Amino acid sequence: MSKFFKPFQMLSLLLSIAALTCALLTAAMAQESPVEPVENESFDSEEFKAPVIVDGETLFDIRGSSALPAPERAENIQAAIISVAESSDKADVDIKFEDTDLGTNILADGTLITIVTEADAQLDQMELSVLTYLHGNAIRDAILEYRSNRTDEARVSGAIEAAAWTLGFVLFVTIILWLHRRIQRRTLIFVRRYLRDVEEVTAKSVQAEAISALIRYGLSFALLIIFFLGFYYYLSFVLLAFAESRYFAQLLLTYLTEPVLLIFKGILSYIPNLIMLVLISWVTLYIIKGMRVFFDAVEAGTFDMGDFEKHWVNPTFNIARVVVILIALVFAVPYIPGSDSAAFQGLTILVGAMLSLGANSVVSNMLAGLFVIYRRSTSIGDRIQIGDHIGDVVQIKLMETHLKSIKNELVSIPNAQLMNSEVVNFSKQTDGSGLLLHTTVGIGYEEPPEKVEAMLIEAARRTNGLRARPEPFVLWTALADYAINYQINAHTTRGNSIPKIKSDLHRNIVNVFNENGVQIMTPSYMADPDEPKIPTHPWDGHLAHETQEDSDK
Repeated sequence: MSKFFKPFQMLSLLLSIAALTCALLTAAMAQESPVEPVENESFDSEEFKAPVIVDGETLFDIRGSSALPAPERAENIQAAIISVAESSDKADVDIKFEDTDLGTNILADGTLITIVTEADAQLDQMELSVLTYLHGNAIRDAILEYRSNRTDEARVSGAIEAAAWTLGFVLFVTIILWLHRRIQRRTLIFVRRYLRDVEEVTAKSVQAEAISALIRYGLSFALLIIFFLGFYYYLSFVLLAFAESRYFAQLLLTYLTEPVLLIFKGILSYIPNLIMLVLISWVTLYIIKGMRVFFDAVEAGTFDMGDFEKHWVNPTFNIARVVVILIALVFAVPYIPGSDSAAFQGLTILVGAMLSLGANSVVSNMLAGLFVIYRRSTSIGDRIQIGDHIGDVVQIKLMETHLKSIKNELVSIPNAQLMNSEVVNFSKQTDGSGLLLHTTVGIGYEEPPEKVEAMLIEAARRTNGLRARPEPFVLWTALADYAINYQINAHTTRGNSIPKIKSDLHRNIVNVFNENGVQIMTPSYMADPDEPKIPTHPWDGHLAHETQEDSDK
């Protein structure tokens, strides 16, 4: 931005010289001010009116006709006034009135300026004689003012005034450039003093240099706008110093000043509504703060709300906050500028239609999130399974639920999917026994089933995390072609440790079977054996480690 402002000094000097030269050349050449056309207003449904303007000053309005339109008649009157003013440099004007059949003639120094008719009197709604007298005085003052503004003294005074405005504009540009340089330095000081700490606290999420660049850009842009406004008004005041260019200066001032004044008037008239909006915002903020204090007390246990669970505190607070904000918006909308306009209402309908058509999935996820939060089937910290994903619930948001998988992966699941899928919760207990953990092995028919069952139960007893009561038990899940499928079942209350417990159970099954000389392998069918696949000897009721313990005793 500093490179952008460097040409300001040279640009300002060139613009000042060009404006001053243009004004002086315009002052040396007596040019007529064009008649300002006025938007045709219907008068008596067929005729129109136009102002008579001399040197940018409106003298009076006149009425036209279909034969002589009002703008053309006004231009003729203006030309007659300027002609009389330039024909002499006397300090007085002889104004005379002559009554005719058409109306009253107004003569200045013996030259006919205009005829005041009854139609003109109707336009201004006054007597013809009174209107004629007023028009005559306005013509006299315009001629004298025209002559006065074109004397040598007036031209010198205008040049001095233009030079003064030029010096003031140069000083104005100098101040702008000084402010620009000071902004650069002060922004760097501000960044070093305040924003460095913010950057460290936020782990560089907030970049101090980026914020300082935005601040510098905003302030430099504001200075640029101020500079062009200053040049605009400088050019207008320089042109206003000379009679020949005064009309154009007034146009420049009108084009910019009137909108600015309208904006300021609108701001001033909006102050009562702004005060009401501030009050609504203030009350809303304090209500939200009060709710925050209350819900923090509920979370801390200060208030006992029966079955209200602690993990409901934040979502309930968020819902209550949204409701309060919506109510505040209902009260605030009538005080927003333009809220009663058709454009605002149409925009509101458009936004509502867009949300209704494009936010179906968002709304469904939000509603599903509310059901997930309040139906108590899933809580933070629970070990759950959704489809192929198994993990601990770490966060339940309005749109999605976060799981930390057993591999320490963060899985984000939309709440709509959570609502429409089967969810297995390993942490919730349906009774006091806990979860029933199970696994299946296939052992050939030649092994005594009682021995196999005893080995599986022994493996379950050796596994940490499996309960001794209720006792583990074995189910025959299938009589396959080559083996019996045995399922060992044991209870556990450690739902979050199921993968580790199951792994230990598999290890202990292998160890117990190895100790007892039983091979865990489902045989494949190759041919019919000579001997049937049945136990050769009945089981004696003792496992390998039990027999060894008895012998040691």
